[in-house]
Amino acid sequence: MKRQLEGITQRVLTQTLRRLERNGLIRRRVLETSPLGVEYSLTHLGESFREPFTRLYDWTVEHSDEVLTAQHEYDVRSSGQ
Repeated sequence: MKRQLEGITQRVLTQTLRRLERNGLIRRRVLETSPLGVEYSLTHLGESFREPFTRLYDWTVEHSDEVLTAQHEYDVRSSGQ
């Protein structure tokens, strides 16, 4: 999972997965392999979040240029230029 996420540290990934598990969105299963492995899967609650998350992701992609423009304009205003 970490290899697929650019720029995330192991610590942040671990904290995020623990929060998702605590909130009931994912299930963690230790695999009795050598070395030990871990498998994560979505719970029923996690599956129910797939559709709204996909809509949010699609919105983010669709409006990313506008968001970047707004961020740039804010940064220029905030820097006093």
